[in-house]
Amino acid sequence: MTPTKAPEAPARRARQTATPVVNDDPTDDVDATSTVEFGPWLAQGAELRVSKWRAGRGFYAPAHRGAPTSTRQAEVLNTAAIAAPTDEEGVVIGEDRLSRTLVAGDPFTAYQKGLISSPNVVVVGDVGAGKSSLTKTVCVLRVLPLRRRRVVVFDKKDQGGRGEYTSLVERNGSTPIFFSLDGSEKRSIINLLDPAIVLGAGLGRTLDLLRAVAETVAGRGLDDWEMEALRRALRMTMTWGESAGRAPTLVDLAAQLPRVHTTRDELSPAARERLHQSAATVMFVLSGLLEEFSGLFDGETSKAIDLSDRLTSFDISQLPATGPAAPMVVAAANMWLMGVLRRRRGWFTNVLAEEGWDLIGGANGALWRSLIKLARGLGVSMITNIHKLADIPKSSPAYAIIQEAQTVHVFRQSRAEDQAASIEAFNLESSAGGSLGSLTTGDHLYKVGSNAEVRVRHVRTPWEIAVTNTDEAMTENGRGQA
Repeated sequence: MTPTKAPEAPARRARQTATPVVNDDPTDDVDATSTVEFGPWLAQGAELRVSKWRAGRGFYAPAHRGAPTSTRQAEVLNTAAIAAPTDEEGVVIGEDRLSRTLVAGDPFTAYQKGLISSPNVVVVGDVGAGKSSLTKTVCVLRVLPLRRRRVVVFDKKDQGGRGEYTSLVERNGSTPIFFSLDGSEKRSIINLLDPAIVLGAGLGRTLDLLRAVAETVAGRGLDDWEMEALRRALRMTMTWGESAGRAPTLVDLAAQLPRVHTTRDELSPAARERLHQSAATVMFVLSGLLEEFSGLFDGETSKAIDLSDRLTSFDISQLPATGPAAPMVVAAANMWLMGVLRRRRGWFTNVLAEEGWDLIGGANGALWRSLIKLARGLGVSMITNIHKLADIPKSSPAYAIIQEAQTVHVFRQSRAEDQAASIEAFNLESSAGGSLGSLTTGDHLYKVGSNAEVRVRHVRTPWEIAVTNTDEAMTENGRGQA
């Protein structure tokens, strides 16, 4: 009897793939050339839906692929990373370590879908754990090509006399906004009374900015009399600016302080004297600021400070690593930015603060938190990159800012106190502490809203590796690899 020939399996449909990615972790035990197991992530990119009509309108999206097990079944494998993989909407982040599927996310998309109530992001972990690589890639490079998206970076890390984002900004055809105290001709000035701040943010928030700056310099809070003196001086200075036909500066404000007690009101002679003394104290503080930080706040805002480019960098890397200079510039630039955005709506903006604790700590914390509330209505996602979470006082505004963020990337933390602080601040699974101390570079726990955290491996293309690695990657050799 002649055996019947089995029918041939129908040819599988050719598939469209995304940009190839590489796993640049030398400690990873996954062999990209192995034919024993062919997981979704080992293919040359994630499989995409194929539709010419939808593709022509920008609706590329990864096809849904099944996970090797269900979330409920996987609970026994890793109770600290059991969330279902994210959907295809958003910016690609990397690979879900459990299901080996693509992970994507975007705070603006999640906000619009009602998954979160705040678009702000916190990235936390040890130095060298992969925080900067993720923010440069996911929050900057992969965002810039999107429609009506822009990125603003406060670049604090010194790399050969300039900020670490300088080459990235120059690649994008922009020039960093440079701040320095050394008298460089390239340095910029930001006016604390710039019209973008006063008109865009209002007199109330302008007063908050002046208070934060004065308290940062003084090293203490202003009392009620000193605040009243500052408030009166601000009103008098703005009136003087209107009559003079130009934007007033901090120098003009300092000149008005000795006159605040001369205004006509019902103050008693004793109260006038108390106000006069308080105004003199504030004047000495501001005069000291103008002298010590000459070239930062003592003039009109430089023309270089502009928001016309998709990628804007405030290079504060050459300001003193400690002290009030960098936090004050960031506070002023942030206020200026919010003022500009109120007049230029319709864009989504990522505002990234590298080494965020240095910038949002102290007197700037309360101001930064108020700006975050304002930012939500302006299409702004505030992204704060920090380490040593346990060192941040729980009573501080900075800690409140961290807790209010609803998109979190938690990288390796070697200190037990930082692991415990992350579990508490971000409501992670209690068993996550053990894994946080052993995460390899690039691996992290990714949490959105009230969803359980997912363990993710951040993955970059060869070009992204060339332009986001620190040190050599920002040199001519790095460009040659791009």
